[in-house]
Amino acid sequence: MCGRFVQTQEAENYGAYFSVDVIQTDEVLKSWNVAPTKQVYAVAEHGGERLLGTFGWGLVPFWAKDRKIGARLINARFETAGVKPAFRDSFAGRRCIVPADGFYEWEPKDRGKLPHYFYATDRSPLALAGLWASWEDPESGDRVRTCTIVTGKPSDVVSPIHDRMPVILPKAAWEAWLDPDNRDKEGIHDLIGSLPVPDLSEHAVSTLVNRVANDIPELITPLESGAV
Repeated sequence: MCGRFVQTQEAENYGAYFSVDVIQTDEVLKSWNVAPTKQVYAVAEHGGERLLGTFGWGLVPFWAKDRKIGARLINARFETAGVKPAFRDSFAGRRCIVPADGFYEWEPKDRGKLPHYFYATDRSPLALAGLWASWEDPESGDRVRTCTIVTGKPSDVVSPIHDRMPVILPKAAWEAWLDPDNRDKEGIHDLIGSLPVPDLSEHAVSTLVNRVANDIPELITPLESGAV
């Protein structure tokens, strides 16, 4: 799964990296500890343009009665996203990319769980495969955009720590993944199934990351021997 990640760059930096046509965002504060339901940047295509926008993390399907469901839909398993009622419409034509500087996974230990930070070896932003949805608040009539992060099998770097990880898209796959007219579910499955193994590095970090209120650069600092 992916329960926390890092997103600390300016919108303009992510926009340039992902070659967006339009940046249309609300203010999103830098975060070294992005938690579910927080506002995040994501890249999507709409009206023939590639946009960088602001989305709530936790997908709220269009048919939901209220947005509380989003807190339970922060991840979508790639293997079943195309058929699950909460995700299938988004999987068919509302796919996005969630930029991330890195993400956390937790290693089971005798005394609890030890967080590890995973990031691109060259320190470039990770393109996490996502899905998005638009939901209308029945009380206010406001439109709310939300997203979820797609997960799949772990790479060799991640597998010793966790049995799932975010699907990471190389640049060559961005266009096909983002194309809302590409509704070929079988083709999308083949695309993800043939992705190259991402070049990731990792290190253990302090359990300070376990508390959402802790949101400082030191969270991604390598853990010193004996520290927690």
